[in-house]
Amino acid sequence: MPILPICFATGLIAGIIDAIAGGGGLISLPMLLSLGIPPQLALGTNKLQGMFGTGVAAFSYYRHGLLNRQGLVRGLVSCSLGAILGAIATQLVSNEFLKHVIPFLLFLVFTYVVFCPRLGVHDESPKWRFELFYPVVGLALGVYDGFLGPGVGGFWVFLLMYFLGYNILKATAHAKLFNFTTNVVAVLCFAIGGNIDYRLGLCMAAGQMIGGRIGALFALSRGVKLVRPLFLVMMFSSIVTLIYRDESDWSGALQWGFALVFMVIAVLYFWKRSRDALS
Repeated sequence: MPILPICFATGLIAGIIDAIAGGGGLISLPMLLSLGIPPQLALGTNKLQGMFGTGVAAFSYYRHGLLNRQGLVRGLVSCSLGAILGAIATQLVSNEFLKHVIPFLLFLVFTYVVFCPRLGVHDESPKWRFELFYPVVGLALGVYDGFLGPGVGGFWVFLLMYFLGYNILKATAHAKLFNFTTNVVAVLCFAIGGNIDYRLGLCMAAGQMIGGRIGALFALSRGVKLVRPLFLVMMFSSIVTLIYRDESDWSGALQWGFALVFMVIAVLYFWKRSRDALS
């Protein structure tokens, strides 16, 4: 079976999903690992292709006026610095503790968003000033992204909605920009270590750029009614994936089965709540 067309198609699908709701890595990384690529090489290749998709999506959102420039430079500098510190920390500190804590934190965010259907529907008054939010949150999430990474886009979207009062589409636009910034830092680190397959990565990147543009246009045209449910689906998928990876084969498979059943029920539930809230 030809590898490059599969890589391109994977990048395209992942780019569409990621531009709308994040979580494209849940599609692209397992595909790379399924090809038998060593984990570090797969991670570096995944970061390379994802960088192009988030870059195109962020630029598309910028062209439609969804990026608020106030405090943005602070955010970009803070998350870049954090990503460098996180990358250094991976060489010095074990990430086992975070691997157990992150699914729990993501589940708290997921539950809060489900049971607060008005969150992110419209712009609200900010709870924090830009001067405080970006240095604190940008640095913290930058460190986490460089150190471990899964679910960072979901954290960005939620915190931007909660603390700065952004609607979910605007929060997603900003999250793409910050994801792009930390991806650039990560790609440089992986490139220095020689852990990128450029042939596969650039092939997927071509699909990512097209997918990022398509996904951003879908999000812009459909708005909250599309972004919110898909955001919750991808966040829950991230939670399930992180739990599954932490368990042995048999217990992980059992949890995966139960999680899928719960996910279907949860998706139907919050889809109905979102439609009722927005109608």
